This record gives sequence, C-alpha cells and structure tokens, in this order.
Amino acid sequence: MDFTPIINQVLNATWYLIPLFILISLFKTPWFKGIFGEFQVNVCLRLFLPNDKYHLIKNVTLPTQDGSTQIDHVLVSQYGVFVIETKNMRGWIFGSTHNKQWTQKIYKYSTRFQNPLHQNYKHVKVLESCLNIPLESIFSVIVFVGDSTFKTDMPTNVTYAGGCIRYIKAIDTEVISQEQVHNIISIIEAGRIVPSIKTNREHVTHVKKIIIAKSNEKLCPKCKSIMVLRESKKGRYAGKNFWGCSTFPKCRGIVNVT
Repeated sequence: MDFTPIINQVLNATWYLIPLFILISLFKTPWFKGIFGEFQVNVCLRLFLPNDKYHLIKNVTLPTQDGSTQIDHVLVSQYGVFVIETKNMRGWIFGSTHNKQWTQKIYKYSTRFQNPLHQNYKHVKVLESCLNIPLESIFSVIVFVGDSTFKTDMPTNVTYAGGCIRYIKAIDTEVISQEQVHNIISIIEAGRIVPSIKTNREHVTHVKKIIIAKSNEKLCPKCKSIMVLRESKKGRYAGKNFWGCSTFPKCRGIVNVT
C-alpha cells in the first residue's frame, strides 16, 4: 500500500506548525527574555516620565580598557543621570547589597547570578570617567521584570518597574544644568559603539570570559554554559553536592564533585 498521499496530506496540514514551534523556542531563550525585559522598562520610562525632563538613551555599549560594557538604559535629566540595569527573571530572589552573588529559586532548584548592584557599579564608573559631573549625580537603578518576588529586603534602588518610576521621581533636586544635560547626551552618543549584531556578540563573548575567569566555575559538558553547585534533595544521593548546568531544565548536564 502506498502511504505517500497520506503523508503528503499530513505534511500539508501541519507545515504551518513548524514556524510556530520555532517562535515558541525563541521566546524561551535568555536573549529574548533580556530583550523583552528591556522593552518593558523602555515603555514604562517613556509612558510615565515627561520627555521634556528625562532623556532616554537605550542599549549603550561603551568601550573600556579591557573590552566593553553594555548599559540597558541611561536616563539623563537635571536631577541626575540614572543608570538602569534590567533583570527579566522569575521565581524567588534572594540577595543583599554586599553579596557577590544573588540566588534565584524556582521551586526546589536554585541558581546563583552576579549581584546586579555590583554589575551596574561598573557601568556607573565608566560613565563617571566619561562625563564631567560628580559621582553623586549618577544613580544606579536595578529593575526586575517578570514573575519574580524579592524574599529578602532590598535597597530602594532595587525594585520592580512601577517602583523604578517612583524611585526616579523621588529624586527631585536639580543638580545638573540644562546645558550640561545636552553635553552629557552628546558625549554618550559620540562615545558609544554603534549598536549592531556584531557589537552585541563581541560584548557577550567578553562578558562570558570575565564570568569564567572570575568565578572559576566549570563549563557544562553538553552545552558549554556555566555550571553551578547544587545539592541533591532526594534519592540515595540526598545531601550530596554536584555541578548542574545553569540553564536547567533546558539542559540537564551534570558533573560529580570530586
């Protein structure tokens, strides 16, 4: 019996599902989550802050001595320069100002990530070296979007999208002249690396090298992502530590602790 007509009918009926599956897979990638998180914050800033007082510059990549640093949003006003780092995450978030790493917990799985305050501090220092204004006029802001909940007390500059607007509006003392605002915008626009796929790829490669060098963590044998130290919760290995892929459950790479 010739099954070719049946196979052709099935393929003709389901071909449109292939782009849908590709699109769904794209939505789950860290890259898309980062882009979507920045888009949410961008919309929030433009909607709830007056454009004549706050000037938004997004996706700013600046050269540094050892490579580059990428800032999600720079908001320039007479009240100061706000350096905004966006985190699109879900689950419970644990951390404090002085911890080198914070923890994201989703059900029984925990993942550690760089303290975003420390990450944004480098952005602030790079801007300070470029702009002729005191450090006290530059404000670091961390914005979490997505289905995440803080489980430890956070400083006022670590907040959600709505809290970000309130934090910025609460700083209402003019410390920069209008002329300085225009100069700062010009300096940032002139000094930034032109946004492109190549620029982003080179920056991502640079960041991965720094993370690996600083954390001295293992790479997953399956996908080459950074591995994190975890603890078995059940079974005969309960209480034992092991290295698990940081992208779990997307990748289930495991390395035993030796």
